[in-house]
Amino acid sequence: MEQLVSLIPYKVVEQLEGVSEIPNGIDLIQAPSIWEKTKGKGITIAILDTGCDVEHPDLKERIIGGRNFTKDDGGKPDVFKDYNGHGTHVAGTIAASLNQKGVVGVAPEANLLILKVLGRNGSGRYEWIIQGISYAIEQKVDIISMSLGGPQDVKELHQAIKAAVQNGILVVCAAGNEGDGEHRTDEYAYPGSYNEVISVGAVNLERRSSPFTNSNNQIDVVAPGEQILSTYLNGTYAKLSGTSMATPHVAGALALIKDLTQKEFERDLTEPELYAQLIKRTVPLGHSSKLEGNGLVYLTLLDHISDVFHREVRIQLLRV
Repeated sequence: MEQLVSLIPYKVVEQLEGVSEIPNGIDLIQAPSIWEKTKGKGITIAILDTGCDVEHPDLKERIIGGRNFTKDDGGKPDVFKDYNGHGTHVAGTIAASLNQKGVVGVAPEANLLILKVLGRNGSGRYEWIIQGISYAIEQKVDIISMSLGGPQDVKELHQAIKAAVQNGILVVCAAGNEGDGEHRTDEYAYPGSYNEVISVGAVNLERRSSPFTNSNNQIDVVAPGEQILSTYLNGTYAKLSGTSMATPHVAGALALIKDLTQKEFERDLTEPELYAQLIKRTVPLGHSSKLEGNGLVYLTLLDHISDVFHREVRIQLLRV
């Protein structure tokens, strides 16, 4: 029997024709507060998903290329159209343009490489995923975002991910939506449970752990994953829920972090160094580490810590 990998199950909450706003999830992780410093320009994120609505007004300026690895459209490699909606939604959360209409992504000047590895029904062969990862390595992308998974630990997939990380690529994956709301039970999905990836769980817009988010000892961080507004098929917009929606928040955040830290350190940071920079920008929410890992991605955390530190130092000096 042929093994297949599928979209992490998700829920379409609402579909909308037109909007004009910064989505709440983008605000929650504090992305707009650092856009004066960086919007992710020059950073390339490969999205391995169902393709993309390449003519969407909020996305067309961000897409630098793509490739189809599925059988859709006769398997033509240069046709990576999205018939599902999932890939388009993910793309918008990562990098929808800041154009005063529609929505905006976490890193609105980042580049998107659309790698279609799942067909219109949301499933695909493991070999397509592996080929997509290999292509991303060849294209020297900075970040890979995958909101897909399955119960099988496939050796070849794991090897491909290790190769990407060895090439300095940050690999961000959805933790999965098989959770039961109980941190004492473990739910594993792959590739999200591989130690080499950044595994992303979900919280709601009130920072409470989402009842569907997987719990296990490989969760790294959490991000907004309920009622997430983003781009959708045929130039429209939709609110979706799932760890699939949390993952692109982190992929976009890493684009900002990578650009920001490269400027600060005046050199390229390694993959472990960039992971450390991400974790420095997380806030524990009080949930079990099996649910939230290191906590919620919060991009302005270092500024807040610096303010508190300097305030405390001033107080101590006044006491002397």
